[in-house]
Parts: sequence; structure tokens; C-alpha cells
Amino acid sequence: MTKGKSFEEVMQRFHEVQFHETFDMIIAIANGGVIPAAILNQRLNLQLELLRINLRDTAQKPKYDRPQLLAPIDFDIQDKSILLVEDRVKTGATLQFAVDLLHEATLIRTFAVNGKADYSLYDEDCFRFPWMI
Repeated sequence: MTKGKSFEEVMQRFHEVQFHETFDMIIAIANGGVIPAAILNQRLNLQLELLRINLRDTAQKPKYDRPQLLAPIDFDIQDKSILLVEDRVKTGATLQFAVDLLHEATLIRTFAVNGKADYSLYDEDCFRFPWMI
């Protein structure tokens, strides 16, 4: 992994990102999307829910052949506009799996701190997030 970003630099990007839609809720892909979703929620002040999906271990190596839903969805998504939040998007498999699970929503836009998404702060080689231990 390359050198990390400073907390101030990443937070500046969080404050600068402009959303072109309004959302009813933020859904964080747990565990990686929890901190970015909480940061976004400080700004947007929306309902915040967790979607427990896992594909990789703590060393970012795939644990499963495909993403797995670890807990049932226990919140209402029908006819909602959703901002789906992940920390990093590598292959897009987890993000696509989440989008497929949330198909009853009216609108889903994706957000990633790093990687390809509808909204992303960075799209570059992996780097250490400033909130990682």
C-alpha cells in the first residue's frame, strides 16, 4: 500500500463533494462504509442504516467467491432514494451485490472514498485511510 492521506485532506474532499440528487437515506456497507457514511451523515443528516456484506478479510484478500449478505435487511427501502456508501471499490463486486439487494429503492447512487462509484473522493491506487488503525 502506498502512503496514506491526511485526515484533513480527506475531510476537505468530503466537504467539497457535490451531490446532484436528494436522498432519503444513507446505507453504509459494513464494515468499511461505516465511517465514511457517518462523515457524510454529519453533513446530510439523513436516516443511516447498515448493510452487512462481506467479501474480503482484514488484509483485503477475498474471503469468499462472491460477496455474502451477513445479516438480513431490516429497514424499509421501498420507494426510497439511497446513497450507498463504501470505503474502497476494487472490483465493484460488493457494490453491485448491494445495488442488486436494494432493487426496491427508487434511486440508488453509490459513493466510495476510493474507487469507481457515482461519487468518489479518489480513484487511485490503494492508500491507507486516515481512520484505519
